[in-house]
Amino acid sequence: MATAVETTQKVASHLHPVASFDLADHPMPTGREEVWRFTPLKRMRGALDDLPTDAVEGAAAATYEVRAGAQVSVGTLAPGEAPRGTALLPGDRAAAVASKNTEKALHLRVPGDVELAEPVHVVVRGTADRRSNGHCVIDVGPHATATVVVEHVGSGVHAGNIEVVVGDGAHVTLVTIQDWDDDAVHVGQHEALVGRDASYRHVAMSFGGDLVRLNTNVRYAGPGGEAEMLGLYFADAGQHLEHRLFVDHNAPRTRSNVDYKGALQGQGAHAVWIGDVLIRKVAEGIETYESNRNLVLTDGCRADSVPNLEIETGEIEGAGHASTTGRFDDQQLFYLQSRGIDADEARRLVVHGFFADIIRKIGLPDIEMKLLATVEAELEKNVGAPASVTS
Repeated sequence: MATAVETTQKVASHLHPVASFDLADHPMPTGREEVWRFTPLKRMRGALDDLPTDAVEGAAAATYEVRAGAQVSVGTLAPGEAPRGTALLPGDRAAAVASKNTEKALHLRVPGDVELAEPVHVVVRGTADRRSNGHCVIDVGPHATATVVVEHVGSGVHAGNIEVVVGDGAHVTLVTIQDWDDDAVHVGQHEALVGRDASYRHVAMSFGGDLVRLNTNVRYAGPGGEAEMLGLYFADAGQHLEHRLFVDHNAPRTRSNVDYKGALQGQGAHAVWIGDVLIRKVAEGIETYESNRNLVLTDGCRADSVPNLEIETGEIEGAGHASTTGRFDDQQLFYLQSRGIDADEARRLVVHGFFADIIRKIGLPDIEMKLLATVEAELEKNVGAPASVTS
């Protein structure tokens, strides 16, 4: 007997307008809408305008550098060309703009039953004062294993989508790094369709940019799928980093775990985390948990954290959520200082410990070292250099 899966995209929730490729279904927001009320629209710099990529003398506004092994097929997909659109339907105007204005989506195809020895690495590099649109399709066949790292660097205004099709029994990790220059604006949607008995891990690391707003969504193509969504962000003075997550449990016996951590420092630093899990009536026997923790390092910061659970059936294994925002733990600082560690070094150790468990879960040594170095560089702005460097 077949097991039911709800495939409708008409989510009955004020947090999720009806998804559509038609830009007319996504009017320009005013800021009064629930899904836009935390976003500083005046700082979007035209990211929501229906504009093609800003090319100058034939030069691309954003370049894509792909490093992939011979087992990975690298190509492009036109709008409507499968598997483009299999996983991702634009849930807001930013995603619809990116989809409409990307004529050729980057297509990374991993055949079934293949286990990639090395990660696929994609670098998206923006150009100052230029507008770019992008769409990337990651298509992993049944029972394959793959890791893809997408790194965003440079400047400009970028509307970019990533959609991931995870085949039955496949294991996929997607790491996205937002390490833009200080003036960049980045909006978009990351969407995954997880196959039967497949596993998917999405890791979002956001440090750079003036304004970054990402929607990260997961739904299931069959029972038994698992999704883990991890995030780490560090907001500096005047920076706006916004992560919105949605897990649609539309199939039975599926699992999800969401764990995001962020630190904030400097006047006007603003972090937004919105997490939502929808457990549909058909999704019996599922298990889910979502967590967001924010560490405020200085005065003048703001962290908005809103976890949500929407439950349509009581036949579940478990569901929960947690959200905390606070300053340094005085007891931790006292413990470290009582053992001869000065105050600044104690603060540095607490922050590294705060992020360590998520960084360790990535499983890519090069990326882990890069992130540890980035956290250290952020800390130096307010705490100073480590004692070993200054001595």
